Amino acid sequence: MFHNPISQTILTMTTDRGPDKTVCPSEIARALFPVNWRKYMPEVRNAAIELQKAGKVTIIQKGQPVDVDQIKGPIRIKIN
Repeated sequence: MFHNPISQTILTMTTDRGPDKTVCPSEIARALFPVNWRKYMPEVRNAAIELQKAGKVTIIQKGQPVDVDQIKGPIRIKIN
């Protein structure tokens, strides 16, 4: 279902960190696009939102799960 490289990398990195740790979206972007990673941040965030809607990950702000329709500012991602 989530076969694009961004979604796969999110799932791999969050799984590797485990359920008690989070990943910054910039880590995903840097891993996939080391030269122009900032350009891909919106795509990484959108992939994370899709994964949260599918129940695969949780998007966190200030240590708390966030409503994906209300995201403002920096986020972290963790595996469910």
